[in-house]
Amino acid sequence: MAAIDPVLVAAVPLFAGMPPKEREALLQEAQSVRYPKGTTVFQQDADAHSFFVLLHGRLRVFKLTQDGQQVVVRFVAPGEVFGVASAIGRTTYPGTAVAVVDSIALQWPSGSWARLVAAHPSLATNTLQTVGGRIQELHTRVVEMSTEQVERRVAHTLLRLAQQAGKKVETGVRIDFPISRQDIAEMTGTTLHTVSRIISAWEDRGLVESGRQKITVREPHQLLLIADDAVHQERAADRHAVALGDEAGLARRV
Repeated sequence: MAAIDPVLVAAVPLFAGMPPKEREALLQEAQSVRYPKGTTVFQQDADAHSFFVLLHGRLRVFKLTQDGQQVVVRFVAPGEVFGVASAIGRTTYPGTAVAVVDSIALQWPSGSWARLVAAHPSLATNTLQTVGGRIQELHTRVVEMSTEQVERRVAHTLLRLAQQAGKKVETGVRIDFPISRQDIAEMTGTTLHTVSRIISAWEDRGLVESGRQKITVREPHQLLLIADDAVHQERAADRHAVALGDEAGLARRV
């Protein structure tokens, strides 16, 4: 493959702690592949022929359930390793990855995983740290879907995406890749109708701004209050004060 500019991989977590010569040896076995927008990188349950590091772009990873429903699992950001089925004892891919913008990835054959790990121990360590972080994120999402109301789940999801892929713009923080309300619905375990109703209500309040596959968080602090249920708790306290006839206390809060 053509030589990779060291600057492009300097901050990639997969290569963290690797001496330059070791990193170069690993890169020599990689292939650089371009994935135009809409291209499928791999499909769910297909043989896991390769593992990857995304250098540029953004990927959408989703899974089809047994009843045919599609669930967005995550979005892959530049610098992330993905498709490492061998690292979790799988021979097939657990989901489907599609480029949501023009993307470039480094690719290694899955058959070389055991040999590369033996030659580069930090490869295994860095990969497991990444996988561990994703498991923790999925655990958080499962807890949210099990215990939180939909509005809070949507707020948490938008805040996470803004933190992971936010770009500061004049009107707030824009999620810097194409994302639809359907994507948000699949990530939060609800319906498109419900997400559209919530986001439209937030737009009326000036909290977010959305367009065709674009979402900008205009008031991150207000979304954080919703995510943490502070707004609901405050309203409940207000209702309780009125019920007790504590108009003076309510006036102080206003």
